[in-house]
Order: sequence, then C-alpha cells, then structure tokens
Amino acid sequence: MKKLTGEVVSDKMNKTRVVEIIQWKKNEKYLKYFKVSKRFKAHDEKNEYKMGDKVEITETKPMSREKRWIISKKI
Repeated sequence: MKKLTGEVVSDKMNKTRVVEIIQWKKNEKYLKYFKVSKRFKAHDEKNEYKMGDKVEITETKPMSREKRWIISKKI
C-alpha cells in the first residue's frame, strides 16, 4: 500500500478531506527542479482533521468514484 504525506486544503465535505501532495521533479534537459502538486480525496471518519494539518494518507479500496485514500495519522 502506498503512503503519501501532504496538507489538508479543504475540509468542507462530510467525512472527506482534500489532501494536496507536493513533489519536486527535475527537468532532464535544463537540470532544474520544479514543483508538481496533486490533490487526493481522503476519507476521515470522525471529521477530526482541519485545513492546514499535515497528514499521512494510505491507499485503500475504492470508497466512491474519487475516494481511494484514507487519512492514517497527523504529522
């Protein structure tokens, strides 16, 4: 199972949080680094995580059309 760390950027949905993952990638030609961000919808059963929290998400079986991650812990 994959584990990623990111920041909660939206807590408006019930039992669901949007977590943004930021990674640094290197351009092969110019050898410069650039930021790549991706957003995942993650399950939060008790609605305990709020915007700005650093969290770790874990891959799980699909819970809905877009939700395939669960928040495992706060960092």
